[in-house]
Amino acid sequence: MKRPIKQIPFARPALGREEERAVLRVMRSGWLTTGEVAARFEQDFARLVGARYALAVSSATGGLHLSLEALGVGRGSRVITSPYTYASTAEAIINVGADPLFVDIEAETCNISPAAVEAALSRHGGEVSALLPVHVAGLPCRMDEINALAARYRLPVVEDAAHAFPVQLGGRMVGTLADTGVYSFYATKSITTGEGGMIVTDSEPLARRMAMMRLHGIDKDAYKRRSSGEGSWFYQLEEAGFKYNMPDLCAAIGVVQLKKAARFLKRRQTIARAYLQGLAGLDFLILPPAGPSGRAGGDAHTPGTLRSDHAWHLFILRLNPRTLTVDRDRFVAELQAAGIGVSVHFIPLHTMPYYRRRYGFTLEDFPVSMQNYLVSFSLPIYPSLSGRQVDRVIETVRDLGRRFHR
Repeated sequence: MKRPIKQIPFARPALGREEERAVLRVMRSGWLTTGEVAARFEQDFARLVGARYALAVSSATGGLHLSLEALGVGRGSRVITSPYTYASTAEAIINVGADPLFVDIEAETCNISPAAVEAALSRHGGEVSALLPVHVAGLPCRMDEINALAARYRLPVVEDAAHAFPVQLGGRMVGTLADTGVYSFYATKSITTGEGGMIVTDSEPLARRMAMMRLHGIDKDAYKRRSSGEGSWFYQLEEAGFKYNMPDLCAAIGVVQLKKAARFLKRRQTIARAYLQGLAGLDFLILPPAGPSGRAGGDAHTPGTLRSDHAWHLFILRLNPRTLTVDRDRFVAELQAAGIGVSVHFIPLHTMPYYRRRYGFTLEDFPVSMQNYLVSFSLPIYPSLSGRQVDRVIETVRDLGRRFHR
């Protein structure tokens, strides 16, 4: 009888006893929703990334929505972003009543092209209300160029840093390089709270607005009302807000995970180096860039252990179709059949039925995004991935390359 193939999952959260104990403490405290643990998580996070304010939210999607709303983005305007991203990025734009203005990406990095942003601004500048760059896979966008364009056109910038914790660029943490930055703590991210996210900003008015709007638009949440010594039942609705607060149950995991962020990053870097070395020189593969050249460094806000120019949330490979007899889909299917968990990042948003119906996009509208999508796939990369598993992934990819080589 043939022995079943042992599977290597694509992603696995790194959770331990410390997280269990932290959640149990919250459960036994009698206070489960947003309270002092969420406040501590915010303070610890703000200190680590060097931001004045951090606001814990129920998802990065909610964080993007709150950021755009606080910046005054609304109906009748457009927000420049990339189609090479997950649903959340453009969804947040639509949820404030604006329209995404997609521009293409750079082939090598998968990040939004500053040249394409500039071209869009030259044509549609009067309609654009904000820029929303996405740091794909944990590799920073060209933020100097993007911020320069934003300054020229007097536009705010929101960083979609869902993949980009922890990573620094030019001595500052990515996510702190614009008006607001939004991180994700989904189960597959660099650190997790199960579900959740964090908004950071240096603007007190923006922080105050987002803090109010994340919980229905009320002036004081339940914990603050209870802690203030005033009547705990009384509150005022200042605006019609949303429900994006993070409960203490989730924040408790985040407080512990944050302490492990440097260790997690180091392990991801080790795996990425092993992949880069083990898959180098193969004509059927295009390897991801290891980081933006000439952008090393750090400052007092960035702990030395977190100084990196790539967060390695994803390890995205591209196939060279000229050297293979199979396409990406078949290659991925063969990897999965061999027990290697892989995924594809990203199916461009302009190909999705909703966006094609609403805006009339065709598959050819963003050729670089489409070409990258058709040849890309992502390998497992997470802290608990063992060296033996990494070697097996490398050898399986190499074997398939030999098997399907022209």
